[in-house]
Amino acid sequence: MGRSRRTIPEELLLLALDPATGTTAQPQSLDLGLAGAQLVELALAGRIAPDGDRIAVVMPRPTGDPTLDSALELLRRRGSPVRAVHWIGGPRLGLRQTYLSHLERCGMVHAVAGQMCGVLPTTRYQATDTAISREIRARLDSAIRTGVPPDPRTAALAALAHAVGLGKHLYPGNEGRSSRSRLRDLIRHDPMGGLVAHAVMDVQNGVAAQPRRERATATAPASASATARSAAAGPGGSVPLQPRRGAAMARAAAAH
Repeated sequence: MGRSRRTIPEELLLLALDPATGTTAQPQSLDLGLAGAQLVELALAGRIAPDGDRIAVVMPRPTGDPTLDSALELLRRRGSPVRAVHWIGGPRLGLRQTYLSHLERCGMVHAVAGQMCGVLPTTRYQATDTAISREIRARLDSAIRTGVPPDPRTAALAALAHAVGLGKHLYPGNEGRSSRSRLRDLIRHDPMGGLVAHAVMDVQNGVAAQPRRERATATAPASASATARSAAAGPGGSVPLQPRRGAAMARAAAAH
């Protein structure tokens, strides 16, 4: 492969790859997770940095990884920091297949052609070296089991695995419930990974598609209406009551 370190998008995809079926778990959300993983990898490479809930390019120099550099160039063309939730929720269709093809070129997986129902052509992907997947999984298991704060890469990988719903794939059933809970808790150990993971979950919950003004209205604190009621209150602190029947009587009197 010629590289000493795998990227977070590659590791996330290898985690999601089912060795028995050659398919990926959580395919709908995995594209979002891979887009988020690209952001984390670019941040670790010093190319981008968080700016509140936005992502800013701080060094546009290519990394040498074609898939990461494509994302970096798109971010650079924006010209100004972009909200993480808008970036991840953008048109990322096909990113999973792009990375599967990338892993195949790197020799990490090989494609197996097949047919569904004896008619439809299908492609499954098998890891060429299962030791790589076991090593990635062992890092997560260690962070979950020991409670020792993981390194930023492992923390970000854990956060993204939780965000795309891989917890039930990695730690299934009732016996895996505590492991899934600890996987979720690892999100706090890496600020960038946490920002991106929350953005991935927001996109899945439809927050990215909701207009900003509508979100502000929907999430306005209840204390705002309480403040308005307090301002309308009389000297004794009580709000003058206007029963519906009294209002109707006033309108009837005005009509005569």
